[in-house]
Amino acid sequence: MDDQDPKPDLGGIKVTRRTVVETGTTALLLSTLPRAAFAAGLADEETPAPAVKVELRINGRAYLLTLDPRTTLLDALREHLALTGSKKGCDHGQCGACTVLIEGRRINSCLTLAVMHDGQSVTTIEGLAEGGNLHPLQTAFVEHDGFQCGYCTSGQICSAIGMLAESRLGMPSYVTEDLARPAAELTDAEIRERMSGNICRCAAYPNIVEAIKQAAGLQT
Repeated sequence: MDDQDPKPDLGGIKVTRRTVVETGTTALLLSTLPRAAFAAGLADEETPAPAVKVELRINGRAYLLTLDPRTTLLDALREHLALTGSKKGCDHGQCGACTVLIEGRRINSCLTLAVMHDGQSVTTIEGLAEGGNLHPLQTAFVEHDGFQCGYCTSGQICSAIGMLAESRLGMPSYVTEDLARPAAELTDAEIRERMSGNICRCAAYPNIVEAIKQAAGLQT
C-alpha cells in the first residue's frame, strides 16, 4: 500500500504510515534531547576553570587568594575572607547592598570579578572605622536612625562615601541644574538622585538623606 494512501479515519484524524513514523521520531527526540542536554551540563560543571592567584588589598591589608576566575568580588569577600558586611541582596546589581569602594570609587561588588582588581585597594564597611572611632557617615546613620533592618546599610554608607567624593570632584547628576558650578549643591533632590542605586526595603530614605547631609557638613 502506498505511504500516501489514507488510513481509516480515527476520530476525524487521518492516520497514514508517514504520520506514524513522524510522530514516533518526534517523541524519540523529545525524550532523548533533554537527557543529552542535561548530561552535557553536568559535564561542564564537572570541569572547573583553572584557578588563578589574586592579590587584593582590602582595608589596608594584603590578601593572596587562589580563586576560580569566575568568582565575583562579593563572593571573594564573603566566602573566602569572611568579610560579610557587604551583603548579597539581588546579586544582579540592582539593590546596591553589596557596594564597596575600589580605589575610592563605589562599585557593586556582585557585578565585578575578583581577578579584575588584582593589586587594587578595596574598602568595605569593616574598614571604615578607625579603632573605636566610627566613620562620620556611620555616626550620622546612627544619630539619624538611617537604618531599620540594617541589611542595606553597609552598601548605603559605602555608596554615600563614594558619592560625596564624586560631588567634591564636580561630577554632576541628572538633576544638577548649574553645570558650570565647580560642585553641585547637595540638595535633597541631588542626594536622592545620586543615591538612587541603593535601595532600602524599609524605606528609611528621609533619614538616610539627613545622615548624608550631616556627614557632608550641611546640617548642624
